[in-house]
Amino acid sequence: MPVTRIAISTPRFQQWREAVSDALQQSLEASFAVPRGDCFQFFDCYDERSRIFDRHYLCDGEAGRSDDFLMFTVTAGKARSTQQKQAFYRDLIGRLEQAIGINPRDVMVIIHFTQSEDWSFSHGKMFSLTAIPHA
Repeated sequence: MPVTRIAISTPRFQQWREAVSDALQQSLEASFAVPRGDCFQFFDCYDERSRIFDRHYLCDGEAGRSDDFLMFTVTAGKARSTQQKQAFYRDLIGRLEQAIGINPRDVMVIIHFTQSEDWSFSHGKMFSLTAIPHA
């Protein structure tokens, strides 16, 4: 179960929220081995004075990042292979390009992995793989 925080500009939040959420969830399910409907997303909205980022760092292009810059921070419990991560990056970019017309240079993704004991889903109980309901 990943949890994703999406840093987005305040002006784009209302316009893009649903499309970004859908693209992210579809990419997680298609490329990142996330079960259907396992969705935990939190949008962090920032005005222009609250976002400071290098517009050219590892961006491939003279134009650089624009004010549409999105940053996804994915925290997941189960490690993924290099191939899964690359497939997820590509899938997400493709879906975002199609859904909102964003330039690929305006999308940054960071993935963190944790252990099962680093999660408590409710009631102060430490997560255990045996707690997952099986269909």
